[in-house]
Amino acid sequence: MSTLSSGSTATQPRPRSAHRLSEATRRARLTVVPRRRVPAPRVPFVTLVSALLVGGVVGLLCFNTQMQQASFTTTTLEERATNLSARQQTLEMELEELRSPNQVNAAAQEAGLVYPRSSALLALSTGVVTGEAAPADAANTPPLEGRGPVRPAELSPPPNTTYVQAPADQAALADA
Repeated sequence: MSTLSSGSTATQPRPRSAHRLSEATRRARLTVVPRRRVPAPRVPFVTLVSALLVGGVVGLLCFNTQMQQASFTTTTLEERATNLSARQQTLEMELEELRSPNQVNAAAQEAGLVYPRSSALLALSTGVVTGEAAPADAANTPPLEGRGPVRPAELSPPPNTTYVQAPADQAALADA
């Protein structure tokens, strides 16, 4: 092998193993290969979107139906509560009417109870009786129905009336 001295290039024979090495290097180099575009299948995506859309619509319809049913139930329960409240007021009024003194007195007379003629008081601490006790009888019991007590004249003054004379003719009335 000779060396190059003055910058001239001479081809030198390569050994055979070097030739194989360069051939292997050339084959081993990586190159960019254009990729084949494979279109994504559209059927699964369209199916998924359609299923989500249908599921959303069905869910919305079910929700709306449940809300309407709850509204009807609420309306029915409110009407029932109003009716029960009115019934309670009616029963309370009937109870108050039955508890009135006139009703109690009428029921007592119907049962045969009478007013005592007089009453006596007993002091428990001393044992002293004040007043004179007498048996009760139907003659002393006042009637339930009837006229109430007469009002004193001081509480019933005569009505105060004032008289005004009206004009005799319609012309005087129109002028006024």
